[in-house]
Amino acid sequence: MSNHTSELSRRRLLASGTAVSAAAIAGCIGGSSSDGEAFHYTQEQSREDQYDPIVSNDTYSFQVIERVFDGLYEYGEGLELQPRIAKGEPTVERDGTRYIFEIKEAATFHNGDDVTAADVAHSFTAPVEETTENAAEYNMIESTEVIDDTQLQVDLGDDPYGPFELTTMGVLVVPKDVRTDDRDKFNRDPIGAGPFKFSELGDTYVEVEKWDDYWGDLEPNVERVRFEAHDDNAGRVSSIRSGDTDVISEVPNKDWDVLKNEDGINLHSSKSSTYMYMAFNCNEGPTTNPEVRRAIAHSFSMQSFIESNAGNVTTPMYSPIPPVVNDVWEFPEEEYRDMLPEYDPDQAKSLLDEHAPDDFEPTILTPSGLRAQLAERIATRLDSIGYGADVQQLNFAALLDKYHTGNADDYQMYLLGWSGGGDPDDYLYALFHESQTGATGNQGHYYEGSDSFHDDLLRARNMADRDERYEIYDPIIREIVEQLPVLPAFTLDNTMASRDYVNDLQAHPDSATNPVFVSDYANVSIE
Repeated sequence: MSNHTSELSRRRLLASGTAVSAAAIAGCIGGSSSDGEAFHYTQEQSREDQYDPIVSNDTYSFQVIERVFDGLYEYGEGLELQPRIAKGEPTVERDGTRYIFEIKEAATFHNGDDVTAADVAHSFTAPVEETTENAAEYNMIESTEVIDDTQLQVDLGDDPYGPFELTTMGVLVVPKDVRTDDRDKFNRDPIGAGPFKFSELGDTYVEVEKWDDYWGDLEPNVERVRFEAHDDNAGRVSSIRSGDTDVISEVPNKDWDVLKNEDGINLHSSKSSTYMYMAFNCNEGPTTNPEVRRAIAHSFSMQSFIESNAGNVTTPMYSPIPPVVNDVWEFPEEEYRDMLPEYDPDQAKSLLDEHAPDDFEPTILTPSGLRAQLAERIATRLDSIGYGADVQQLNFAALLDKYHTGNADDYQMYLLGWSGGGDPDDYLYALFHESQTGATGNQGHYYEGSDSFHDDLLRARNMADRDERYEIYDPIIREIVEQLPVLPAFTLDNTMASRDYVNDLQAHPDSATNPVFVSDYANVSIE
């Protein structure tokens, strides 16, 4: 069995309450695209301003990147992949360990160079060869072989890699020669094969412009798009209400109804591939006992919390698999929901009285925002049955340093979030496999699990057949829901608000794909 066990990218850990993979703007006249000014899209957070997809590890930069670069494949309206630069589906050989891709001959980069198999090969292999933070998404590739300019062979090694098609195959394609000639310049002034060209990098904004010679069938209706960061919720909401921006991302829960009832504004929402959860310390201390974990889950109502604090912008979760991914795989979500502990403070107290120390007052680590509110709700409910909790709100870096210790003196629970793609491996392997534990991994908790738990996670990863993987994943999910090493909380919806002169804007489940300006199913325009 091949060792597809290496560390996954930690960029998918959610520091804030935002969906990972996203962009923004403020301060110009709404609808000005029709006058030749840029269409304004206001993001929730600042970017790292790295625009080379080989090295960029920042959600908000990727919203710009996705406009400039075309992928070998791309997401359709959901989390299903469809060909873009690829001519069609790949030929799969050697029991799922060899993929042969054919590239559309018409595909060209912004500088007029043809997109070749060598460019695609470089896009697949450079993250590992250059030891970038994205390496783990590609290190299952053993070798590539350029058959000719339009055909590429990719070999995965001795065993298949189940998530390859949904997680890796949609690689964004870069021009090898241009990129390697001056990587620093390419990172700040990239050349892609997408419908928009990189135009301007300002201190607070990025602009892209329509590429008139785009090789594909799609032609954007908007001429230019300006992405500008505005991480103040009140400021973003004010800018859309006043018409100073065309679209804002991530509508705050408390402002949803205000904007919904305001003339001249439309709201857009989609479930996302994010997973917010509370993890228990399964390494040491009282929470190593599943009865204590179950008691805490009984002590408060997750549904009530969501309805009162985030009902407009979140969707409840009942397993480690976000609902939008569950829609693709058709796991029995209702059965998982029925397995979770219901709100029952009497049962919570009874279990804690029997299984927890008399002075049990767990420490909960949390970032700010919605998850801090959830931590406070849990502490309040535990206090009402005679226990309580110590909520420690930390910045993201401090939280990561502390939760990686696994020490009961540091915490019994922590609240974090994760964002993946359309494959269960993105969530199950990343957050539960033993290789992902500790200071270099994505999880601070270690859950030993049943005898075959970790072996099964690896076995499913090294299989190509989706039905066979499903049969492995279902009992793994049931064990997690029953034993509660983590308690699923909610998925953050991808939300936007736009002025009513913006037509055909749709929210996509993948945050990096938003805003979708031009696609087979949507083409944004301005009245």
